[in-house]
Amino acid sequence: MSPIAGLLRAPANSSASKGYPSRRPEPGRRKFVSRSVEQTVLRVKALIADPELAWMFENCYPNTLDTTVETGLAGRSPDTFIITGDINAMWLRDSSCQIWPYVALSKADNDLQRLFRGLIGRQSRCILLDSYANAFLADPRGTKPLSWAVDDVTEMRPGVAERKWEIDSLCYCIRLAHGYWRATGDTAPFDIQWSTAMRLVLGTFREQQRKAGQGSYHFQRRTEVPTDTQALGGYGNPARSVGLIYSMFRPSDDACVYSLFVPANLFAVVSLRQLSEMASGILHDDAFASECSSFAGEIEAALEKYGKVSHPVHGEIWAYEVDGFGNSLIMDDANVPGLLSLSYLGCCRSDDPVYRRTRAMAWSASNPYFFKGTAAEGIGGPHVGLEMIWPMSIIMRALTSSDDEEIRQCLRWLKATHAGTGFIHEAFHKDNPAQFTRSWFAWGNSLFGELIMKLSQEKPQVLRNL
Repeated sequence: MSPIAGLLRAPANSSASKGYPSRRPEPGRRKFVSRSVEQTVLRVKALIADPELAWMFENCYPNTLDTTVETGLAGRSPDTFIITGDINAMWLRDSSCQIWPYVALSKADNDLQRLFRGLIGRQSRCILLDSYANAFLADPRGTKPLSWAVDDVTEMRPGVAERKWEIDSLCYCIRLAHGYWRATGDTAPFDIQWSTAMRLVLGTFREQQRKAGQGSYHFQRRTEVPTDTQALGGYGNPARSVGLIYSMFRPSDDACVYSLFVPANLFAVVSLRQLSEMASGILHDDAFASECSSFAGEIEAALEKYGKVSHPVHGEIWAYEVDGFGNSLIMDDANVPGLLSLSYLGCCRSDDPVYRRTRAMAWSASNPYFFKGTAAEGIGGPHVGLEMIWPMSIIMRALTSSDDEEIRQCLRWLKATHAGTGFIHEAFHKDNPAQFTRSWFAWGNSLFGELIMKLSQEKPQVLRNL
């Protein structure tokens, strides 16, 4: 997201008191209230034997609703705008992930249904405004993008906060819509606007296969940070058109080195198959459904041919990025999609041999962005620099594990590194958690809440005995 202004430091008296008082806003100051979410907080908190972990769950799980949601109407339809936290803009990716943990509660909660309908509608309008943008302003006519994006060399449009092309932005909109539909059976959000937006998603993916030239998107930024801009006139480093979708940026909002970003292409396969299911089951458009399914198969075949590499330590694994010429980048980044998160996103089974080897590579010294310190170990990325661990990676390790002790260790690290705040930060220094970035990072809080919810349903013994 934004260039990092500097590390935050926890105040000297930041250690939580023994009583762990709630860090939530007072009830009258909460942005959105869901009865089912409030009931879930009480129910799940009671299952957690460790008081500090229970306190963190109480703070984090409802944080998106408490602090980031604005609701209203767009015509006669619900409208939902969700900021990321300390940045006053809505990312398609973050907004989808921030409310994902509430999907399972939405069938029996009319308030949540209005929230989801509003966000699906808002995301559709954002896509129709600019399918290449990653972040949007609350006012679709607004002409003041985020401060660091003011002078970007790209086709900037009103309503756009930042215009970094990331495959996953569109994938997450499909994931959210599909998850909500499957949970509730509600088809109200899937109107002509949504249908038109989804056809534009497909067209954007097709254009970025670059079979007929570089396409319409380009991006450059005047900056001293090379990961904030793209090479060669803003079209990125050379890559062969082999059937994969080109991505200029990663889910960290950092520039891709090689334009064929493997985790996002794997995510696109899943998303296109979900869109095919919705095209058939909701729109009753078999031609569109078939096109989505066929496209997914084409990307999948290209991934099998070009997306894997032979690692000298770990054997055959997924590469992070490739260029179709035989060059590859072997690393992982904490952001999702990444290699660690492939099974979480449904790109493969958790016991898939290639994934298991890839996961082992990502959580090892073979990954240049894996850091091991006195406070914890985990994956970071270039976005905030070396030796900075993203708690998101620790949460994702637990979400993709079936081993109770591995999950417990992840929970211990998370407990030890929130710097007394009771919230999940963007990143912390591997040896000093009091040095961290972003004290208000709603996606991280939601992901932590999702982990605890998953454990309460599937492995309550872990929460009873940390």
